[in-house]
Amino acid sequence: MIDSQTGPYSAVHLEPWQYAWGAVAALIIGFSKTGVPGTGILMVPIMASVFGGRLSVGATVPMLVLADCFAVAFYRTHAQWDRLRQLAPWVVGGLLTGTVFLKVLGDGNSKKDILNPVIGVLVLIMLGLSLLRGKWGDRLVPHSKEGTAVTGVVAGFSTMVSNAAGPIMGIYMTATGMPKEQLMGTSAWYFFIFNLSKVPLLLYLTMDNPGKPMITLPTLVFNLEMFPVIVFGALLGRWILKYIPQKPFNATVLVLAAVAAVKLLF
Repeated sequence: MIDSQTGPYSAVHLEPWQYAWGAVAALIIGFSKTGVPGTGILMVPIMASVFGGRLSVGATVPMLVLADCFAVAFYRTHAQWDRLRQLAPWVVGGLLTGTVFLKVLGDGNSKKDILNPVIGVLVLIMLGLSLLRGKWGDRLVPHSKEGTAVTGVVAGFSTMVSNAAGPIMGIYMTATGMPKEQLMGTSAWYFFIFNLSKVPLLLYLTMDNPGKPMITLPTLVFNLEMFPVIVFGALLGRWILKYIPQKPFNATVLVLAAVAAVKLLF
């Protein structure tokens, strides 16, 4: 695992198994942005297992932004900007709350990466929401202004702390009743804008506490190395979607994500 205690610009060596699992996560990220969105949650515990919880958050964001570019390129003209404007202030509030949370954790004296169990819990909560979505449908979705506010804050906090806000935003976006292309376009711009917004916050946390960084030069090099894998995943996702049985595939992803999340807890 990457040693994050020696400063943000230290040399790093990844074992072959870590590169392999990192490549799997990059493939899933590309895959999830071009038609198989339910797979995205699986990459969160995988990246945490490779990098450790804290560093995995920052190591994942640049790959998400790169993958978001594909979704924006495909659906950029179909966004419902009024939906984004309604959510934006609340998501920003969640991002800032998550930043404070990460700062407090980083300022603690524990040498153990206590963000691992936090990510595990958040992933399990999001998996629970995914299952409830299938059972309750629109009854799960808060339609009031207050509900929109809560959704935005929770999504912002979850994405800042663990990059795991996909299920809650999937529930919210689907329940709006938008046509498919508008839903894809609105989601694409949402994730691109707010994933990009996390970068300066992660850099601030790194500069504030260099001994427990969120983004490092080695993780950025890793991101560049994974770029071809993300591209391949994005293209593969568009092609393979026509050939895979969706329900068994989704169930397999949820089970694997749950196992990985429980591993983070213990």
